[in-house]
Amino acid sequence: MSGRIEARFAALRAAKRGGFVTFVTAGDPDHETSKRLILGLPAAGADLIELGMPFSDPMADGPAIQASSQRALRAGASLRRTLDLVRDFRAGDNETPIILMGYYNPIYIYGSGAFLRDAAAAGVDGLIIVDLPPEEDSELCRPALDSGLRWIRLATPTTDDKRLPAVLSNTGGFIYYVSIMGITGTKSVPAAEVKKAVARL
Repeated sequence: MSGRIEARFAALRAAKRGGFVTFVTAGDPDHETSKRLILGLPAAGADLIELGMPFSDPMADGPAIQASSQRALRAGASLRRTLDLVRDFRAGDNETPIILMGYYNPIYIYGSGAFLRDAAAAGVDGLIIVDLPPEEDSELCRPALDSGLRWIRLATPTTDDKRLPAVLSNTGGFIYYVSIMGITGTKSVPAAEVKKAVARL
């Protein structure tokens, strides 16, 4: 386990500042441009990088991310090439955490065991898989933890006190709080509401 996520949050706490977490879709608009973008993120201020795994049916995402996935796929993006981007990034940066974010289908097609092995070897630090609930932890979550990858769980405004223990189980790295109902990028929530929700989590 590299501990890059924990080390970065410890550094942010010591500096008394919040972290800047960026999201980009791997392979958008094409592989080489995507590579340049990802390599440039730390110098642009990114503390953690969420790298979207292109998927043909990103049902939880808004129009902007849906379009980015479609552009990437048209340009030849794949899960294997996404891991190549991580590998290229790690050649020059062994400190900035990279979290792969997306859906289970491409991982299932790749082969879960092979994916976890290759992701860990490439230098991935954690996974956010939006369509695998805690009830399916045996499918990918527990094997990911065994591979040294952090499993980053989603919590939402509808995650009540009864559901919260399941959401917090087997979670590592950080909790991803989805502050709005519906697809991403469609509206914003007052900071006071988010602060209250984070305090409860």
